[in-house]
Amino acid sequence: MLVLLPPSETKSNGGDGAPLRLESLAFGELNPVRERLAEALTELASDTDASLRALGLSERMSGEVTRNATLWNSPTAPALERYTGVLYDALEVGSMSAVERSRADNRLAVASALFGMVRGGDPIPGYRLSANSTLPGLDPLRTVWRPALEPVLAAERAPVVDLRSGAYAALARTHGAVAVSVVTELADGSRKTVSHHNKAHKGRLARALACVEEEPDDLDSIAVVAEKAGLRAERAGERALRVIVA
Repeated sequence: MLVLLPPSETKSNGGDGAPLRLESLAFGELNPVRERLAEALTELASDTDASLRALGLSERMSGEVTRNATLWNSPTAPALERYTGVLYDALEVGSMSAVERSRADNRLAVASALFGMVRGGDPIPGYRLSANSTLPGLDPLRTVWRPALEPVLAAERAPVVDLRSGAYAALARTHGAVAVSVVTELADGSRKTVSHHNKAHKGRLARALACVEEEPDDLDSIAVVAEKAGLRAERAGERALRVIVA
């Protein structure tokens, strides 16, 4: 099973891993694109004002440009520890047993504007690049990534559960993946999408799928894992699962 997580704009500092080596990352087929983007990002970081404009950041976030400038030299941390925020708080990798963490590192993959896709245990540095960013001299990231990333996803034989947000799903389309949505059910029975619940409950589902001993192999068994984790889930189509928050 491969569970695709969205990344987060916020990332933890530091790390105790060696500096970035692309050959240490999973999905090595993506390395030519990774290298091209990393080089473009570090070159852009030599001009702070241009970086802020390209990345859509304010002056008070110039520290993010410094992160990009030291991309090749700064320490790394496992991807599941590098990304932070609501979803990763709900994932709670720090509370997993050694066996559960090993499963999570293998089953969970994080979509990334810079790296395309990395497994949970892959060592990556802090950086700043969003799916909606456009680096000078390069096509939009979805145009850059689709020819490289879509064949990798298409070759995945295990079931794929897609928890990515819209901008990151646009970097590579998946065919046959189980798409997960989260809705809030109001007292009158109506439903609507709420971002905070979306991230938290996707994090809880990812944790359940990562830790379960026997990997689910179809939509119904994925729904069973969700229900056992205390989530209310229902089919929303042939390849779609809906998580409902009261």
